[in-house]
Amino acid sequence: MKKNLLITGAFLATMFVMTSANSAKEEAKKVELKCPVAGKVVTKKTAASYKGADVYVCCGKCKKAIEANPAKYAAKANHQLAQTKQAKCVKCVFAGKKTNPKTKIDVAGAELSFCCNGCKGKVLAEKDEDKRIEMVFNDKAFKKGFEIVKKDK
Repeated sequence: MKKNLLITGAFLATMFVMTSANSAKEEAKKVELKCPVAGKVVTKKTAASYKGADVYVCCGKCKKAIEANPAKYAAKANHQLAQTKQAKCVKCVFAGKKTNPKTKIDVAGAELSFCCNGCKGKVLAEKDEDKRIEMVFNDKAFKKGFEIVKKDK
């Protein structure tokens, strides 16, 4: 009986440690959102309407700027939509083909997949994060590969 209690206690302690470790990993995965205009870290207090979703900005001035000229900030705004899961990757951003789950990668806090390792390799070959963001979240790529997630009413 004591042996069973010790084993059960050890098991529960292990599960607690594993759950705590997973929670810590989830916290570490949280990415700070940046204003597509100013590049400052933002909260979800101020948002600009963009492609039927919300892009979070640091201030009213940036909100006006993105609403006045969305094309100028498209890659960074599209990136934020993917980060906040308001947009999901449904096709390869380069080829427009069905994605292969084995090609999934994280690009600056946003997950996406590609049709093949060749397309994935294009992104991995680029070492500059800003260029990666521009490569996979520009309007042409975004239109090919992403869908805006409809908000529940």
